[in-house]
Amino acid sequence: MLKRRYPSFRSVLATHDVVRVAGAHHALSGVLAQEAGFQAVWSSSFEVSASRCLPDASILSMTEYLEAAANIQKALDIPVVADCDTGYGGNYNVAHMVHEFEGAGITAVCMEDKLFPKMNSFASGGQTLLDTAAFASKIQTAKTVQATEDFFVIARTEALIAGAGVDEAVTRCKAYADAGADAVLIHSKARTKDEVLAFLDQWDNRVPVVVVPTTYPDWHIDDVRSAGVSVVIYANQGMRAALTTLRNTYRAIYEAGDTTALEAEIASVRDIFDLQRMADWQKLGA
Repeated sequence: MLKRRYPSFRSVLATHDVVRVAGAHHALSGVLAQEAGFQAVWSSSFEVSASRCLPDASILSMTEYLEAAANIQKALDIPVVADCDTGYGGNYNVAHMVHEFEGAGITAVCMEDKLFPKMNSFASGGQTLLDTAAFASKIQTAKTVQATEDFFVIARTEALIAGAGVDEAVTRCKAYADAGADAVLIHSKARTKDEVLAFLDQWDNRVPVVVVPTTYPDWHIDDVRSAGVSVVIYANQGMRAALTTLRNTYRAIYEAGDTTALEAEIASVRDIFDLQRMADWQKLGA
């Protein structure tokens, strides 16, 4: 009754023209994303770090990120894609990461081609990329040690984030695909989608493309599909919305002195019971 059965990310990708993925940092936010209709959940290192009030800068350990991703997956009927930053170190670390995440039931991971320890892509300051061949070696390692054919490795290039240009991004992603990556993620912090479209114009479709339209939010899903994108990740909008709502709610309670005015606008305790599957649990003790 309480067991979860979920498809692999690979099988979801095979049955959708565009897979829509929502960022989460705990099981409750993952369940709400599933409830809204998303086909997968992104266990976001940015959100997981922020939930601890820490920067997204390789401060938390692999074990802490693994625990967050596994807890999300346990609550869902859809797959989790784990944001694994740089793979937590070198090739040995990548091999250990794949073993642990795959063993925890995670069917897809994403690694980026920056140096460890990384800094969040949108933070001020420069970004340093790992050598292309060295990152390709990480991808090869991940694919060599995976236990099942279903396991899915996304190679994320930060070439545009680092200001290296579209040509460099394409060159890197071709090398990563040749190394065995199941998909590539092209990341940009530009205010328009033009850089990403330029990448897509040069891409030869040897593996699917993933995008994260955080700074160019007006890219409608129909246009994303038409551009040939296979996966779109809304990586942090949930946490950003929750932050605004929590801040306003706490301020309103403090200023009003009671919660009367809020009660009609916030979820009921019964709603939370339903998300917890309280009735199913209670049957076990009957």
